[in-house]
Amino acid sequence: MDALDRKILSLLQGEGRTSTTDLAQQVGLSLSSCHRRLKELERSGAIERYRAVVSPEAVGLGFEALVFVRMEHTGPAVIARFEAMVEQIPQIIEAERLFGEPDFMLRVLVPDLAAYQKFYDTVLSGLPGVQRLNSTLVMKRIGPDREIPV
Repeated sequence: MDALDRKILSLLQGEGRTSTTDLAQQVGLSLSSCHRRLKELERSGAIERYRAVVSPEAVGLGFEALVFVRMEHTGPAVIARFEAMVEQIPQIIEAERLFGEPDFMLRVLVPDLAAYQKFYDTVLSGLPGVQRLNSTLVMKRIGPDREIPV
């Protein structure tokens, strides 16, 4: 990966809908050369996917919680079952496995506090291998999603 590839990645992170023609002009390449580089960045996995960033509030999901999960056991089978179930729950929009304690951090979006309490009682508490859940409510998100420094 060279400086031009990094510039392409940087520009696309800022505006994923940039046309290949505009991208080529901004990085100083011919259209065909820029297209080849873009396809190679996609093929290599440097570009994982394209997507729109949706406002949670605009779709009625204005209540956000970070849930820290401590597992009772961390054997491979238990962890695999837990992770597989977490991937199937749409309200969990981000999940991270951590070193040390807690074992996992989950980012949850729901409409309001009542919905979160129901979700906590009926879904989160039923996840396999969970010993303890600790929630922190998000007061405010500061700044947009950060770009990867390329």
